[in-house]
Amino acid sequence: MEALLRRPPLPEDAVRYRLFAAAAEAPGGEALLRQCAELAAVRFAPLLAAYVWQRQPFRLRYVPRRGETPAHIGGTTQFGDNVEDEWFIVYLVREITREFPGLAARIDDNDGEFLLIEAADFLPKWLNPENSENRVFFYKGELHIIPLSEIPEQDWDLSAACPTIPEALALLSTRSEEFLAAEPIRAAVHKRINGYPEKIQASLHRAHCCLPVGIAAVLRQRPSLVAAAVQAFYLRDPSDLRACRRPFRAFPAEPHVMTLVTFTRCLYAQLAQQKFVPDRRSGYTLPSPSHPQYSAYELGMKLAHGFEILCSKSSKVVAPDAKKNVLSGPLWERFLRSLKEKDYFKGEMEGSAKYQELLRMAEDHFQQSVAVPESSIEVSPGDEILALLQTISIDLEEFEREAACLPPEDGE
Repeated sequence: MEALLRRPPLPEDAVRYRLFAAAAEAPGGEALLRQCAELAAVRFAPLLAAYVWQRQPFRLRYVPRRGETPAHIGGTTQFGDNVEDEWFIVYLVREITREFPGLAARIDDNDGEFLLIEAADFLPKWLNPENSENRVFFYKGELHIIPLSEIPEQDWDLSAACPTIPEALALLSTRSEEFLAAEPIRAAVHKRINGYPEKIQASLHRAHCCLPVGIAAVLRQRPSLVAAAVQAFYLRDPSDLRACRRPFRAFPAEPHVMTLVTFTRCLYAQLAQQKFVPDRRSGYTLPSPSHPQYSAYELGMKLAHGFEILCSKSSKVVAPDAKKNVLSGPLWERFLRSLKEKDYFKGEMEGSAKYQELLRMAEDHFQQSVAVPESSIEVSPGDEILALLQTISIDLEEFEREAACLPPEDGE
């Protein structure tokens, strides 16, 4: 069957997710949707805190009604070269509708109904790119398809008609059992997301990196910044490299420390597979390829270039850290309690090095994805890095002690 290629106005590497109140007369309206977004963030905190996103995180925000599109919670996430981010979001959206049975979810990307593309071999003949919009929903944890016969006749050709979202929601909320997608279609989608949440850990790659101590300190506070730095290096252009043809201003090569950095397999491959020779003026040099830690020096050099490129693009106006108070409110307390209840800390003693590492990852996720006001202006990674450098204390001796007993890195 030909691919279903309706193209909504989305970037090529982005996925859009929208969760609606299935019942049109659901009490609470905006307050109910906002509460669902907050409860979902807390419920799925253990998964989201451990996840490293390629470009943008999964975020649920309240979106008011616009035209025929009802008010909902949702967002758009760019996933870059890591399509697994997109399928992890499919898993999350399905599970959210399972946990919150009053919600029905639509999810699409620049290919349109990509869930149907995954199940293309099993679709009914009547379903095509012209009539598939607003027919495909996750509801109560299952995939549903509104059939053609359920849409009232219009003045135009019925074969091209698509329901409005309110029409589809009205049907789902009253007769959802009639619209459950055929088992082969559901199986095809389930196969693609099978293995989550266990696949999250399998997608990570931990590697030793020799880094300027400032970068090691920044990553300790904001481990997710590794993704932005890798992307900056991987997607660099000649103008980006101008910042690297002189002694580094934000992150000089010395002093440096050996540290363990957590990547995704995709990010690690992007960094490791590119050939790159540093400019001598940068201050970065590499040992002989026969050196036992050559890979750690090379990875660190590339990552440092990514961080320097990010900082070179900063607006140079570094605001004080406005996020420092978000970790003391009731939402953070509920978020942290959920982590503990679901064994996110894996039995680690509070205050231990591993516990602190996991806690920093949770704080990072909370600040970037949960506690961000909807009206806030997006802060560039470079601005955030420079702001962190102003606020964090760097203890070189402590990093050197940790370097002496680093955990082993993952194999290739």
